Amino acid sequence: MNKGDDLLSVLVAAKHAGASDVLLVAGAPPSAYVNTHLRAMTDDPLSASDLMAMVHGFLTEQQRERLEEYRDLDLSYGHADLGRCRINIHYQRRSLAVAVRIINSEIPQLDQLKLPPQLAELADLPRGLVLVTGPTGSGKSSTLAALVERINQERHAHIITLEDPIEFGFTNKSSIIGQREIGEDSPSFADALRHVVRQKPDVILVGEMRDLETISAALTAAETGHLVLASLHTNAAAQTIERIVDAFDSQRQEQVRVQLSAMLKAIVCQTLFNDERDGGMAPAVEIMIKTPAIGRAIRDNNTHLIDGMIETGGQYGMQTLDAAIADLVRAGQISHKAALARAANTERLERMLAQSGSAGERVAAAAKDVPVAQPVGARTSPSRRPWE
Repeated sequence: MNKGDDLLSVLVAAKHAGASDVLLVAGAPPSAYVNTHLRAMTDDPLSASDLMAMVHGFLTEQQRERLEEYRDLDLSYGHADLGRCRINIHYQRRSLAVAVRIINSEIPQLDQLKLPPQLAELADLPRGLVLVTGPTGSGKSSTLAALVERINQERHAHIITLEDPIEFGFTNKSSIIGQREIGEDSPSFADALRHVVRQKPDVILVGEMRDLETISAALTAAETGHLVLASLHTNAAAQTIERIVDAFDSQRQEQVRVQLSAMLKAIVCQTLFNDERDGGMAPAVEIMIKTPAIGRAIRDNNTHLIDGMIETGGQYGMQTLDAAIADLVRAGQISHKAALARAANTERLERMLAQSGSAGERVAAAAKDVPVAQPVGARTSPSRRPWE
């Protein structure tokens, strides 16, 4: 049997166990993340030689050459028994290691991801820049896929995705979708973005704004009348703005702030928790909607004011990460300890929880179907969108 089949069998077994990620490292047994918990799949550690044979049997000759040259290789893979997955193969301590993200083949809907309903309005934007941010494994790709799928269902648009590698495979519905894989269909995100405007897109998905060239090209695409959806590895809205501005040299930063103040529409920052009610995952989401006041804060380099504007911007559909985490505690979905570990401001989170009563009281009331009074300042549905 081809050793590459051994790798496939490990991935299929992990998927059947409900894993989201698989790690293969010499000297350790194959391991998988199931609901964010890392678990060994067997008791037998992998040897360096066995792992090399598995990987080389799995790859094409061209992929093996690229791995040897760059010592890192990213690829996507699809199989009838597995669905799609995203694979990174790299060297560590002179031996190979493999990290695999198993992707749900079904394109998720926003409500299936337990995301705030106001995010659906972002799919209606005709132009501008929408950023989805968060740490690795926080569900950014799923959120972006859900937004693209909503556009695909609701609008007649030409959508082009730029991904490294392609994760979700879309089917044309009301829209036409072209998917370009970086490294296969285009050499880089920056190169793909430079040419994409000639392909007459209405919506552009940028899998990751990872370098100056990509960030600059994405800003230009948004500035020229396209809706650009993109991701970044940042944890808060203000931090996201600062990360983009700091990518440029000091002579260009003022111009970039002006660009962002004009074209940025929203920043969605998310993190994932284990949902203690149903055993699944529960997202906590910070939402910043660009209002005129936030636009001025960006332009005038007053990003330190943005967190307070988000906290008081409930009428526009905004919420802080801590407010979202507090909601999960009140609903009994996460523990108080888990909430504090991820809070942006632990003192603020403690105040929110103290104002609204303990999680136990609210869960008990919900179980009895007894209405619970909302705390002072509780968020309501957005009354209007500031870009209208």
